Amino acid sequence: MLTTTLSDFRKDIKSYLDRVTESFDTLIINRGKDTGVVIMSLEEYNSLKSTQHELFSRKNQQRLDQSIESLKSSKKLYKDLLD
Repeated sequence: MLTTTLSDFRKDIKSYLDRVTESFDTLIINRGKDTGVVIMSLEEYNSLKSTQHELFSRKNQQRLDQSIESLKSSKKLYKDLLD
């Protein structure tokens, strides 16, 4: 995670944005007492939104937890695909 001030960000905006997009770093720009802005790559943002969607319902959370536990305990489930 990167942090900077607004004035430093202005001085070298291209470098900061390149680092965020190339290394998937998150940039926090401090704007004063307890305020700031977070900048992240579009790919990282889309990943977070996808995860949020998957975990939105309790049923999806439970299904995901069960799948993880099955993998950890080496239980495998085989299903035939429909044509």
